[in-house]
Order: sequence, then structure tokens, then C-alpha cells
Amino acid sequence: MNVRPTLEIEATITERGQTTVPAAIRKMLGVSKGAIVFKGMPDGTVVIEPKVEEPEEDPVIAKFLEFLERDIEKNPQNLVPFDDALMERVDRLVAGVEVDMDARLEDD
Repeated sequence: MNVRPTLEIEATITERGQTTVPAAIRKMLGVSKGAIVFKGMPDGTVVIEPKVEEPEEDPVIAKFLEFLERDIEKNPQNLVPFDDALMERVDRLVAGVEVDMDARLEDD
């Protein structure tokens, strides 16, 4: 691989085969803790990437979505677009409500 590195940092491997990922590399990866993935490439280089966790599928929601899909296929005539009155009602109901879509849901 004939690519010039952006950053080169030496690290030590312990007797037990362990090493610490240097802070600058963690910063480049955008991770502070958690899993990373080492990928050995055919040319002998190693690529380090943050591990992307796949979100767990909720079985209840999956079944509900399957139900909706079947119902829509069987009864497309029941689909109706939102009219302006309904949209205005929704706007009134949520007026002043702030939602952080990235916030973790509380365990209830």
C-alpha cells in the first residue's frame, strides 16, 4: 500500500500481547472507549476502525410492521392522506414540546 500516513505513532506490545491505542488514534477514530475492529489487509497493513454496533431489532415492533405491511397490501383503499385539519391538530398537540432524537430513552 503506497499511501502516506496522516499520523504515525509508536506503541509497545506487552509480554501478554497487549497494547494501548494512543490517544491521538482514539481521537482520529472518534472513540473514547468501547470496541474497535482490526482488519488485516492483503498487503500486510492493518486498518483500525470503530466497531459499529448494529441496533437490536425489537421483535414487537417488527411484528407490528409486518402486520401493517400485510394490512396495507390487502386493504389499500383504507389509506388516506392527512388533511390540513389533522395536521393542524397534531401541531397544536405538540406545540412547545421539545424532543432530543439522540437522547437515550429512560428504562421504565
